[in-house]
Amino acid sequence: MEKKSAPYRSPLFYVGDKYKLMTQLKNVFPTEIETFFDVFTGGGSVSLNTVAKRYVMNDINSNVIKLHRMLQKNSHDIHRFIIKMHNLIKKYNLSHSEKLINPEIIKLKKEYPKTYFAKYNKTSYTQLREDFNQFRSDELLYLLVVYGFNHMIRFNKNNEFNLPVGNVDWNKNVTTSLTNYSKWFLNSKKVKLYSLDFENLIKNTNFQHNDFLYLDPPYLITNSEYNKIWTTTDEKRMYDLLDTLNDMNIRWGLSNMLSHKNKKNELLYRWSSKYRVIDIKSNYISRFDNSLKKDSEEIYIT
Repeated sequence: MEKKSAPYRSPLFYVGDKYKLMTQLKNVFPTEIETFFDVFTGGGSVSLNTVAKRYVMNDINSNVIKLHRMLQKNSHDIHRFIIKMHNLIKKYNLSHSEKLINPEIIKLKKEYPKTYFAKYNKTSYTQLREDFNQFRSDELLYLLVVYGFNHMIRFNKNNEFNLPVGNVDWNKNVTTSLTNYSKWFLNSKKVKLYSLDFENLIKNTNFQHNDFLYLDPPYLITNSEYNKIWTTTDEKRMYDLLDTLNDMNIRWGLSNMLSHKNKKNELLYRWSSKYRVIDIKSNYISRFDNSLKKDSEEIYIT
């Protein structure tokens, strides 16, 4: 892959995405990587911005992996996929700021400066969500991710997608990110996708010289939706596993939050003391007020 002045962003716009931190992370990653293991891949921005001969992308959320599989399948003709998405946008009468700023949206923006897209798209988005829950189309799911609140993926106990509409729509950034994703995949080609518990993935892999694992797990001390599945037991399992990998001379790097909103991850603090710890300038943003939080300390351990 050619070197890029700015990092690629995943077209999933995933919560907790690391694309803004890649200018820092790439400086502490190994310079030569045989297989890059993106153990908690999420949107996949770290894979997109890491040079390796092969890639393994894993996430316990099977819907995330379904979307990656769909995007990779369509990478061979991404323009056709984008046109198909545009037609669905038109069908559901959703806003499409890349193509047209509707006069009604301009009016809503004056009255509701922070929620104008949500006001305009609410009815259409609700119909889109109902259709997805009935037909289970991966393409409809991707459109829900683009237009949904904070681009999250959330299902209720009945396995129905239940995320509300967000104040977002399809703009030029979506098209750019899809195009960049397709270029990365076509250049890489050797990409394997899994939806496994991190321990199952690692224990069932025969690692080779120059392989590298990157782990960006849910954080114990933050309140994001996807962090709810992560427990102290999971945190300890991960530490034990990384200790084992270290003893086997297998290279790895871990991103995590050491402190946040007057909370400190004491487990992480004690365990990380035996490794190299690098401070990372965090881009953690609250979903409630969309402002950068200065009281968060993010670190990279290797």
